[in-house]
Order: sequence, then C-alpha cells, then structure tokens
Amino acid sequence: MDIGINSYQSLKKWKDEQILHYRSDTSLLNKFHDRVMKTVFELALERMYRKISPSWKFAWFATGSGGRMEQGFLSDQDHGMVYEAKDHEAETFFLQLGEEVAKGLEAVGYPYCEGKVMSSNPVWCKPLEKWKGQIAEWMQEESLHSIRNLHIFYDSRVLIGEEDFIGELKSLIYHQIKKSPQLPSRLMETSMHIKNAIGPFGQLLTEEKGPHQGEMDLKYTAFIPYVNAVRILAITEGIMETSTIARIEKLRAIHGYNEEMDEYKNNFAALLKWRLLSYNQTDTYDDTHFLKVKSLTKLERKELKRILRGGKKLHQFVARTVEKGAL
Repeated sequence: MDIGINSYQSLKKWKDEQILHYRSDTSLLNKFHDRVMKTVFELALERMYRKISPSWKFAWFATGSGGRMEQGFLSDQDHGMVYEAKDHEAETFFLQLGEEVAKGLEAVGYPYCEGKVMSSNPVWCKPLEKWKGQIAEWMQEESLHSIRNLHIFYDSRVLIGEEDFIGELKSLIYHQIKKSPQLPSRLMETSMHIKNAIGPFGQLLTEEKGPHQGEMDLKYTAFIPYVNAVRILAITEGIMETSTIARIEKLRAIHGYNEEMDEYKNNFAALLKWRLLSYNQTDTYDDTHFLKVKSLTKLERKELKRILRGGKKLHQFVARTVEKGAL
C-alpha cells in the first residue's frame, strides 16, 4: 500500500479517518473495504514470512456482504482460504496465517464472525482437493447447516491469489445442481422464512421490544429476501458474479427472468443507498441493520413498502420456479 501503513493500529487510524468520504457510493465504499482488507492480509503475510517463506499457490476470499460487495460502513468478518499444497506443513502455515488475518481484521475494526466463517477455522481453510470433497459432502448431506454453508460459499470472491480455485469449486456446485433436481428445492427451503414487515392494515412493523424497539430490521425484512432469492437463481444458472446487482444483470439476459428484473435491481440499489444515508458514527455493527421508521417521510414510507413487497414477490417467484422444476 502506498500510504505508509506498517501496523494494524496505523491502518485502523487511517481507515477511520477516510471511510466517511464514501458515504454516498456503495461501490466506492466496498472498493475501500477491499483495499483495507487486502492490506490486513499483506501485513499478516509479512509477519508469517518472518518464520517461513513458502511458494504455495493459494486464494484468500471474502464471502458474505464482503464477497457480494454489499458492505455498509460497519461489517464483520467473512472469509476463507483455498491452497494447492496438501502436506501438513502447508496446513499448519495457512491456518496460522488465517488466525493472524482474523486477528488483524478484528484490530482494524471488523468484528469476528459469530458463525466462525473465517480463515482461522479449518472448515474454511483447506487445500483445494479437500474443498472439493467438502462441497460434495455439503450437497450430498443437504442438512440445514450444510446448505447454509453452500449459500455462504457461493458468495465467495477472491481478494488475493488464484481466482481459478474459486471458479473451479463454484463450477462443481453448478454441475451437481444440474444432476440433482432436488437441490434447488432444498436451497429454497432453507431460506423460505421472511420476517414480516408489513401488517394487515398496510402499516410498517417494527421491533416490539429490546434496544431497537420501534425500529425496523432491514437486514431480515428487506436485504436477505433479495439476496437469498437472487443467489438461488445464480447458483442454478451457473452465474459466477457475486454481487446481487451483477447477478440480476446477468439474469436479465436469460429467457424467463427479464420481465421484472429491472424493478428488483432498482429496489436493491435503493436499499444499499438508504443504509449508507442512515448511518450514524455512533452506530454499532448491529445498529446498522435497523431503520428508525419514525424519521421517515410519508413518501419514504411508501417507497419502503414498495421495496418490501417487491422482495416478497421475488421470493415467491423463485419458490414457484423451483417448485415447477423449471430451473
């Protein structure tokens, strides 16, 4: 990096000073996050190279909102590692590197992932051949946990290293989907629940108790329905792009999806922008998922209801399509 960063502490200081310059553009904000996360990795790798300097090929990838380039100002960690070598020395090195990366990201302001989707977890840090076996196992098992992991993995985007590794693994998922018509149904079943956001009289439903009483959980009422539904279509169509908007753009070119995709794309883009504009510097990571409904104008409430109904409509469309076996 060309800004004289040589420690996690100095990187955090620089990040905190610079990040608010990106409060009006999600794309630029996520490129900024990429720059910070890559620098963390480079610092971690530098520390590891003091002990050993291997030449193994690898890919370090982001997943979750980072993989989809949909992070807000505050984001937790979601990342993993694929490497070529299969010996014990490589396994030890990359797990230690993963632990250092996770520690560095936490120091810079990205909290540890509660679900442990991090390179420090052996489940998410494996040689390529073991990754192939793990993905095959997830698809064969079809449990709630394994299908959830498939969803998470499909949002993977390489930040540093061999992009072909992730492409090869995603291709395995796509080809297995084509041979296993029940898998799309299982993918849909594990993401069918949508948190209700509009009441029987058209009112916006908010949290009834807790620290966010009177606020709406945008993550589970708005973002997740769009993200999950579009991801399922992306998996079944073999679309390798990771961002929800890029996936929608690819779907527009496929017969059967083009009619309403513009509406869904515009709705999701509006959600991303809304989250940036409502951010306060006092927010915690959890706070960024909630919207203060009382602060909305009548016009904004109307737009939010339209977006929420659109997410439900998209989810229902995907469910029907999967049920018909048309994918």
